[in-house]
Amino acid sequence: MHVQVRLGSGLATAAGTRRLRIELPREATVDTLLARVSELEPAIAPALGSALPVVKGTHASRTQALTDGDEIALLIPVAGGAGPSTVAGRAGPSTVAGRAGPNTERRQSWP
Repeated sequence: MHVQVRLGSGLATAAGTRRLRIELPREATVDTLLARVSELEPAIAPALGSALPVVKGTHASRTQALTDGDEIALLIPVAGGAGPSTVAGRAGPSTVAGRAGPNTERRQSWP
């Protein structure tokens, strides 16, 4: 069977392509696909362990069976950002009290 793999931006950059057409055995799972992609695209192999597979628009487990013609997106989670915090007793976006301007930042030491 054949499946289409759509690579998220970081993976696509490393692989040099946004899409792959992969041949797999009939009983293939997402895990089988990841192993095959690792073999075919060694430049992205280290990142595939943290890739989030999406099959038919839904996050898929690594044991999910694939069918002929499936399109699987492989996305890399993005870290960073901050959740809400309390500044001067108010809840709101994570900011630093007393910010002097858009290009300067005031840092505060925490005990």
